[in-house]
Amino acid sequence: MKEPIKNYLKKVFRYFFQGVIVIAPIAVTLYFVFWLFESIDNLLPDLVGGLFPNRINQESHIPGVGFLLVIFLMIFIGWASSSFIFGQIIDFLGSLLAKTPGVKLIYSSVKDFLKAFSGSEKKFDKPVLVNVDGADVWRVGFITQNDAAQFDLLDHVVVYVPISYAISGITYIVPRSKAKLMKEGIPSADAMKFAISGGVTEL
Repeated sequence: MKEPIKNYLKKVFRYFFQGVIVIAPIAVTLYFVFWLFESIDNLLPDLVGGLFPNRINQESHIPGVGFLLVIFLMIFIGWASSSFIFGQIIDFLGSLLAKTPGVKLIYSSVKDFLKAFSGSEKKFDKPVLVNVDGADVWRVGFITQNDAAQFDLLDHVVVYVPISYAISGITYIVPRSKAKLMKEGIPSADAMKFAISGGVTEL
């Protein structure tokens, strides 16, 4: 192949991959946003249609109405849960689910996972560098328990280490000396992005 043609093809491929790098994050983000919007928007119509198949006409569904209704419903539930009576009902249902065999595993796992990201019981708010491999090899993680007393390891901490490009992670119980708190000013969200992106995102 002649040299000018090879150089031309190299330039074309370079522009192609440059285009992919530019458009892929935008396309994936927009796809996820639209998927989430449609899923929430169709949540109530699908639920009502399943319960009352003859009472709802899918053709009359207005895009966005279901989404707004779900948002307002969540706001209402959040507001109502602060009242004594509604709070007692929620606590009763929660305790019932937490004691039901099989169901309690799903309920408690989802509840604890969501509470770990928000509220007064937020867990992923202490980003650390944790040494779990070689002597000079460190991973980015988050202290979720300040000690491991339940395992009779008072001088250890529990650290969750996210896996890059995945929603999973690994939980380690390590000596306190092997977990170094990151310097102040590094938000937990940035530390999480750094870990999940494989270190591509800058802190």
